[in-house]
Amino acid sequence: MKNKMLVLVLTMWTCASLMAADKVRPNIMVLVADDWGFSDVGSFGGEISTPHIDALARNGVRFSNFHVAASCAPTRSMLLTGVDNHRNGVGNLKETMPPEHLGKPGYQGSLNANVVTVATLLQDSGYRTYITGKWNVGSERYNLPDKRGFDRSIVQGDTGSDNWDPTQRYLPHSAKVDWFENGKETAMPKEYYSSQYFVDRTIDYLSAGAKDAKPFFAYVGFQANHVPLQAPREFIDKYKGKYKDGWTALRESRRNKAAELGLIPPGTPMARMNTTRDWDALSDQDKLYEQRRMEVYAGMADAMDFHVGRLITHLKRTGEYDNTVFVFLSDNGSEGSDYAEAQLWLKTQYTQDIDKLGGKGAYGIMGPSWASAAASPLNTYKFYAGEGGIRTPLIISGVAGVRANQVQQSLTHVTDIMPTLLELAGVPLPGNQYKNQTIEPVAGTSLLPLLQGKSQRAHPATQAIGYELSGNLALFKGDMKLVKNLPPVGDGQWHLHDLGKDPGETTDLQAQMPDLFKAMQSDYETYAKAHGVLPMPDGYNPTKQVFLNSMTHYWLPTYGAKAFLLLCASIAAAVLLIARKRKPKA
Repeated sequence: MKNKMLVLVLTMWTCASLMAADKVRPNIMVLVADDWGFSDVGSFGGEISTPHIDALARNGVRFSNFHVAASCAPTRSMLLTGVDNHRNGVGNLKETMPPEHLGKPGYQGSLNANVVTVATLLQDSGYRTYITGKWNVGSERYNLPDKRGFDRSIVQGDTGSDNWDPTQRYLPHSAKVDWFENGKETAMPKEYYSSQYFVDRTIDYLSAGAKDAKPFFAYVGFQANHVPLQAPREFIDKYKGKYKDGWTALRESRRNKAAELGLIPPGTPMARMNTTRDWDALSDQDKLYEQRRMEVYAGMADAMDFHVGRLITHLKRTGEYDNTVFVFLSDNGSEGSDYAEAQLWLKTQYTQDIDKLGGKGAYGIMGPSWASAAASPLNTYKFYAGEGGIRTPLIISGVAGVRANQVQQSLTHVTDIMPTLLELAGVPLPGNQYKNQTIEPVAGTSLLPLLQGKSQRAHPATQAIGYELSGNLALFKGDMKLVKNLPPVGDGQWHLHDLGKDPGETTDLQAQMPDLFKAMQSDYETYAKAHGVLPMPDGYNPTKQVFLNSMTHYWLPTYGAKAFLLLCASIAAAVLLIARKRKPKA
């Protein structure tokens, strides 16, 4: 009898202790924007109205030297696991992966079985866990969110889709858009708007689980601002005439504002990308069309911020806001691809009429010139290893005891997010074993000492941090960066930059620092060997590879070999006909 009473008392004490611990353990809300440039957010120098994200920045810390991968799936894989994408299975995005790489170690294109997610670790420690929106780290049964630590989920397995019609593909690289709810294929509403829907479902999950009295971990994977650029008209029209001076003027004004905010050094020099057109050389009609593109882009970001505001309002109304840590980031830099190779398909699916851009059935892109402005003051954009492709805004807000409205300029990396969240939740890192399974150890480090002012750097100045995606390479060591970008944006050669003084990567220091230049190349080779990085085939281009992969992954399975050959013949005939019409007469 005494033993039973002792067991009962101990059980009640343990339950009471866990309940008390949950009261002080923070809720965690991760907000992942898609394809936002470094200075798109108002608090990072942008002119777009993002008051709710800016409020998080004022209450928290802005990281001005935060790095991700240059495309979505690799970044998300590292965010969820804390493991380098070449070791977690997502060495490249499937849609851009050359056939020589697919299926090789590290190039599965989805999470492998040797990693554990932050959601799993938090779930096992007593958190309720939710995800809505873009998943994009594997649609295999073992890879869906319910098997990766999420209690409830409604996710898109693909890289993206239409924002008004969830069943409409944005490019012809698959037969359909894959949506999953709690691990099972699901039917989506015929009409919705992506940012609104993802926030609606997140609020539903939070409300339904509130009675559990457990802290929550919620992840919202927005599609904004992935192509096609789309937004409700009232958000777009707010920006009418805002971009009449063009992309170069916007790039300069954003640079100046970012410097004023203390995010970059004053007078930071900027490179002019070879893909940026001359605004003054455009016709008046072309200028109007280009302005509308950027108005739609701004409206889409504005709309996302509006729905983030709804989520924050819900948390304040339910009393959860003050105990919630927010993490906001973009998965990569701004999108500069023009998708010219897919124009024939796009014309059959969408309109690109100026008066319809942003609306249902319309397909908008920003193009390389506006993408350069969105990444201001940085060089390159999505897919490339320049800072504009891999340096994005990061805001962490709501951490107890941290001085508000800080700017942190230390080099940080997306693999640092997982250990930061685990430390905040009081959950130990798993090492190389979890539940009797060997796993890849976490590569990142907790940012909590940096947030609390106990450390000046997240990573020692002597630590080499390597990077590769689609043949574009980089290595960081303190303030120094070694980088190589492939054509057409890069020249395929190594360059050395001091990011502390020159975040725009305008001055190559290899001649002034030959020993460091050589040593960092050696460091990169060490990284590439240790992580199984594969060389790219000659002539590789990521946007062209998307088109080629769509042929084998969509057109052939959908229409068969005969129809595929007929389609190719029709395209070839159309190209020849156009060429003949353009050929000057003798």
